[in-house]
Amino acid sequence: MDEQRARGGSPRWWRHGPAWWDRWEGREPRWPWRSTVLVTAFVLVGSNFAAHGQQGERAELDLFARALLLVAGGLLLWRKRYPVAVVFGTAAAVMVYLGAGYPYGPVLFTIALACFSAIVAGHRRAAWAAMGMLWAGHVLVAHWLFRWLPPSGDSAASWGEEIVVATWVVAIAAVSELFRVRREQWVRDRAERAEAARRRADEERLRIARELHDVLAHSISVINVQAGVGLALLDTDPEQARTALTTIKDQSKEALGEVRQVLDTLRTPGDAPRAPAPGLERLPELVEQAGSAGLTVDVEGEAPRLAPGTDLAAFRIVQEALTNVVRHSGSRHARVHLASEAGVLRLRVDDDGPATGDDAGGSGNGLAGMRERAAALGGTIEAGPRPDGGFRVLAVLPLTASAGTSPGGPTSPTQEDR
Repeated sequence: MDEQRARGGSPRWWRHGPAWWDRWEGREPRWPWRSTVLVTAFVLVGSNFAAHGQQGERAELDLFARALLLVAGGLLLWRKRYPVAVVFGTAAAVMVYLGAGYPYGPVLFTIALACFSAIVAGHRRAAWAAMGMLWAGHVLVAHWLFRWLPPSGDSAASWGEEIVVATWVVAIAAVSELFRVRREQWVRDRAERAEAARRRADEERLRIARELHDVLAHSISVINVQAGVGLALLDTDPEQARTALTTIKDQSKEALGEVRQVLDTLRTPGDAPRAPAPGLERLPELVEQAGSAGLTVDVEGEAPRLAPGTDLAAFRIVQEALTNVVRHSGSRHARVHLASEAGVLRLRVDDDGPATGDDAGGSGNGLAGMRERAAALGGTIEAGPRPDGGFRVLAVLPLTASAGTSPGGPTSPTQEDR
């Protein structure tokens, strides 16, 4: 609690609600048996002591007085289900009790609790009306009807006493209003936190789906090409077929390792990954893999030192672009150009075409994943046919991630299919 006070100026329960709130929030109101029994017993026992202290000034407690005390306390059992009826019923019982001349005391606690429950439940006008009715009835009895009501020989109460009663009424209502406002704030805060948790879960789901797509699409594309090569050369060139099978084995092993790394983050959320995330330092390896699929890749320029999130995004963008060339382009040659200027990394992947198939350039999910990665860092992706033929993917990524973005985290997917 001290830590919470030091950070935010108030304890955690005051800002976010008591610890038991989540267990009962949204459930049907329970019957408050224990509290009702305790309050009723307190009122009955405490009224006996109050009667001794006010002996000679107020009427003695009799059977009718004890029945009124039981009614005032027992009505509180329904305070969560029928707060309006309870606050008016309790106010009426207390008014009759005081009007009959019985001693002041714990009976006033019943109307305070009923008023509190009504205001917290949102029935403010009913609570204020019931408390006003009680105060008006007390004024009427204390300054006019006292002549005909017990105890005999009683005199009119002083207006100072009425001011005290009025102050007590206002204080009870004010405390109830304060708690009601705080309760509404708790509800809003908890709804916002739940929405934020759902949003983080959706973002993590999209991030994992995108990561798995990038890993599997590239590896399976290479495996598919090499499997075709191996089948074609199995009889005529067994050595080349063996090389293709070796490439398939290496690619599948690497894909399994990266998939296992993604799945490990699901099993142990919050733990550091066992292997570092890939980045542009693995670009030569990516070029070699593309070469094993029959694609020649020329790399121009060097990437500056990048933050891990930007480095991973750049690597995945190049990986997906080269995968699309392998799958959807008739060209067997691609160029990767890297340049940093004005605080941004410009990453361009070109191929000479022509396109093969209706989904030339990509399958939709791949380009959507590229755009999500770039948008999460505050960057952009441009992709489309080049004027002189072929296809181009141009990524512009800030060297410093913009505020409010999460490296590698997705944004709302409004990307068009590629």
